[in-house]
This record gives sequence, structure tokens and C-alpha cells, in this order.
Amino acid sequence: MSLVAGRRLSFRRLGVVLLVAAGVVFGSLRGWQWFEDSRVAVPEDSWFAGYVDVTATPQLAFEEPTSGAGPNAVLAFVVADPDDACEPSWGGFYDLAGAGEDLDLDRRIARLRQLGGVPIVSFGGQANTELAVACEETDALYEAYREVALRYQVGVLDLDIEGEALTDSAAHQRRAEALARLQDEEDVAVWLTVPGAPHGLPDDVLGLISATLDGGVDLAGVNVMTMNYAESKDADQSMAEASIETLESTHEQLDRIYAEREERKTTAQLWRMIGATPMLGQNDVAGEIFDLDDAEQLKQFAADHELGRLSMWSLNRDRSCSDNWPDVTVVSDSCSGLDQEAGAFAAVLGADVEGAPDPDATTQPTQNPTEIPSDDPATSPYQIWNEEQVYLEGERVVWHQNVYVARWWTSGDVPDDPTVAEGASAWQLLGPVLPGETPEPSPTVPAGTFPEWRAGAVYTKGDRVQLGDTAFEAQWWNQGVSPDAPSTREEPSPWRPLTSKEIAEGGSGG
Repeated sequence: MSLVAGRRLSFRRLGVVLLVAAGVVFGSLRGWQWFEDSRVAVPEDSWFAGYVDVTATPQLAFEEPTSGAGPNAVLAFVVADPDDACEPSWGGFYDLAGAGEDLDLDRRIARLRQLGGVPIVSFGGQANTELAVACEETDALYEAYREVALRYQVGVLDLDIEGEALTDSAAHQRRAEALARLQDEEDVAVWLTVPGAPHGLPDDVLGLISATLDGGVDLAGVNVMTMNYAESKDADQSMAEASIETLESTHEQLDRIYAEREERKTTAQLWRMIGATPMLGQNDVAGEIFDLDDAEQLKQFAADHELGRLSMWSLNRDRSCSDNWPDVTVVSDSCSGLDQEAGAFAAVLGADVEGAPDPDATTQPTQNPTEIPSDDPATSPYQIWNEEQVYLEGERVVWHQNVYVARWWTSGDVPDDPTVAEGASAWQLLGPVLPGETPEPSPTVPAGTFPEWRAGAVYTKGDRVQLGDTAFEAQWWNQGVSPDAPSTREEPSPWRPLTSKEIAEGGSGG
């Protein structure tokens, strides 16, 4: 079809033609974008893992499915040791070795893996000092991050940067350089966990992201703390609505950041680089309550947009408060303030999420199920279980290459008896014997630390004595029973050996 000779195209008609042409071009570009999204390499599968405060009391059994925790856990928080700025510690209370001994952390992490779960380690948090803020030597900072990553064999590191740490540009640079170097040598993914608001990430958070990228970190994603909105949330917005708006704003901001760096990413890639972490139940801000309906809506949004991760603060709080907590409008570290089943939020937010972060880097080979592993006294950290021996509450044994702790006085109860319900067993499984473990040395005491045991003396409960260089405490009245006599079902010993901690505390009861 051609134009009639001499007929002119009016400006009005020209405008229509241009609009149509623009629509065709825009539609083509938009279609190309969709096509690109469908074939571009998008990062790892979406995953769910709740945070757990590993130093909180009461201790949460994050490694056991019966706790309602879910398959994976973000262990929080590794921070700078108050006495050594470049030394990693758990919450400022335990160095890594101390956490292994006092919290059984290494063994519990091994148990989590044994059950198919994946551990992630989180650095920072609000309450203590993140390593990069305290440690001003980049080499030492790198060694600290590396020590944690290698000790726990984690494939994902989470950096929870908030509060005053967000304004420390020198720390941002040190952190980025150390993490980039770690990524060059170890296969670890790095997530930044940051505060957000419905209007978007604050300027200091944007500065942190840019500094991290400038330092050479291959950033896995940005996990937004969708909580504690205060004035940034409209009064009539639900927590789910405010959280969804926060995530949409974050997506737009990340799009601009990567576009300005000429590293443009697709819509799908950007969504996969975003995570959300709500605070369960009562938030720190009065009147802000994230309930199970909010969790359902946030989960649906995450599924529809294929967010990279969902987390929650915290697994410790995923349960109702008992009657001992008088005011549920006041935040507790151990309960949500809502009337709920234990583990209800983890069940909602973790539903239908099969993926786990970087599983190839974190899982361990399983034992041959057709073979029952044997126990070797030379390599077992605790005594091997003996059916004739009496065990008191808190005593530990090794059986079939796993470590168990006695829940109460027991004798003859097989630790791994599959016919006994978990709650009815006298033994609690702590986790597997770890590679390289050796027998725990018996604590010794110098002469004169406690009174020497005397065969003719009468002893009552709580009396402490020593026999040679070993210290004992009486469990009940006794006379003439040597502390080193074996404790059996027929003749249970009235004595138990003192632990290193009890010896350090000193004191004598006899």
C-alpha cells in the first residue's frame, strides 16, 4: 500500500504513527527483556534459614527438627572479642574453642549436617562490635573471617551491619578487602543483612553496598530486615504490606546501583539477590506485630518473585510466651508474644523451600547405613557406654560414633535404642564424634586442693575429697566406699568426679 501522490502526512497523523512505532519498539524491547530473563544465569536456588542466637538462654536446639527450627540455621552472632579486637567470638562471651566446649557448638553443627541441614554463620548484629569495626588490620581481619569459615566449613557468610557500624566507611573498606580475598581463596557466598524501610534502603546502607562491591566482593545478595519500621511505615499499613513495599523499593535501588556500575542485571537476577528477614510477633517498636497472616503474605510474595532467601528473627522466638512472661507487648528474646504453636513461623516461611545455600560446599558424606560404626577408646572424646555402669545426669558417653548426654540417672539404657520415644529416652543425642577428637583428659588437682579421702570417715552429700590427683564429690551419705570404685547397677558409687570448671571454682565440702 502506498501514499496517494501529492497527499501530505499531517502532524497529527505523524504523532499517531510515531506512537505506534514506539509501542512496537517498546514491546520488542520488553519482550527481549522477558526472553533474557528466561535464559539468563540466575544465582543459586531460593532458600530458607532462620536466625538463632546461639548464646541465648535458654539454649535452643537448632540442630533438632523437633525444635521446630527447620532444616537450616543462621548462627548469630560472631563479633569481635572485647579483649582482642581481631579475635572472633560468639557474642563476646566465647571464643571459637570455648563455644565448642561450653555450647557443644561444633558437635551441634555436625548434627545439623547429619540431618541434612545447612549452617550459615552471621557476623555483627546490633548488640556487639562487628569484626571489621574493631579490627583495624585488614590481614588480621581476613584471618578472623577465614578462621570462622574453615572451622565450621560454611559456604555462606552473613554480614549483619546495622547501627553505628553503617556509618564506618573505613570498616566498610577493610571488610570488603578481607572478604574479597577470602572469596579468592575459599568458595564462600557473602550476604549483607541491613535495615530497610518502605521508601527504600537508607543512604548509609546504599553506601555500604557500593563500598562492598568497590572492594571486589562478589555479592550474593542483600537481606533486608523487614521490621521495626516506626514512622517510616504508614499507620494503616500491615506489617506484610510494609515489608513488600520495602522489598520492591530495594529491587529498584539495586537496579540503579548495578546500572550505574555498568553491570546491569535482569529483573529475575535482582529478585534472586534479595532476601527478607521479619521479626516474629512483637517487634521492638510498640504496636508493630508481625503475625502468621503477615508471614503467609510475605511468603507468597517471596514465592511469586523468587526471592533469593527468607530468614526470620528468630528461631528462639518462634513459640508462645509462658505465663511467667507477664507482658507480651514487651519484646522477649525467647518468645513471640503471640498465641502460636512452637515452630509455626518456620513452618510458614520455610514451606516448600527445598533449596539450601551452596549445599555442595557444606554437606558431609554420610555413613554406610548397612554398617554400625565401632567405637575406639583411643579416639573417643568421652567414655564408651557400658551397660553395667551407672551414669548421672549430665554425664556424656560415646556410642556408635555419636555423643550422648544423660538426662537423668541411668544404667542399662542403650543410648541409640530405636524403640524408645525421643522424650522418654534417658539419653539425648548431641551429635557425631568429630574428626580428630581424642579422649578428654581427666582433670587433675595438686595435693592439698581438697581433703584426702579417708576410708573410716563419714561423708554426706556435697562433700569434696581427692584421691591422688583426682577430685570427687559425694552424692549421698557414705562410709568406706572408695571414690575410684566402679559404679554399677548393683553397687552405684556415691561419688562422682569433679569437672574442670568445678575444680576451678574451688571450695571444699569436707
